[in-house]
Amino acid sequence: MQGPVIDWVADHRRHHAFSDKEGDPHSPWLFGTGPGALARGFLHAHTGWLFVVWSVATLVVPTVLGGLLTWSLWGGFTALFWAGLVRVALLHHVTWSISSICHMIGDQPFAAGDHSRNVWPLAILSFGESWHNLHHADPICARHGVRRGQVDISARVIRVFEKLGWAHSVRWPTARRLEKLARPS
Repeated sequence: MQGPVIDWVADHRRHHAFSDKEGDPHSPWLFGTGPGALARGFLHAHTGWLFVVWSVATLVVPTVLGGLLTWSLWGGFTALFWAGLVRVALLHHVTWSISSICHMIGDQPFAAGDHSRNVWPLAILSFGESWHNLHHADPICARHGVRRGQVDISARVIRVFEKLGWAHSVRWPTARRLEKLARPS
């Protein structure tokens, strides 16, 4: 739904280079700070920035395949429902919430220079990506949930890959680095 991986990486790098400023492909602050501007910005950050062709294709392809594989309209509808709508609702909306919600509400324990925030209710669903403030303060750090009780499943997977020799030169947070990045009280 978000297009080819190379395009996603380019958008993600632009997002970090211009976070919450002109040039950020999915900032909720793009249209201003008033209630109407923030509502429009939220919709843009959540799904409005997506490439429309991929959005349509990710729903049409499963529908067509389901219909062809079962030779029935019901097979097409079932595929649309499960492989399209349910997948988008469960997977993609969590991902998009990082771009929208995690740049609007939540706490900011680290000085990131933008509106990135931590939203704990999304932590398990996003595998720890909702500890978004540290991701912006230290984008090459492998772990985002660094405080006690902050679940970060992605960091655990990276640690396993590192132990298996599948990942190397992984940058883990240190107390000194976190102290340096902490927002002044």
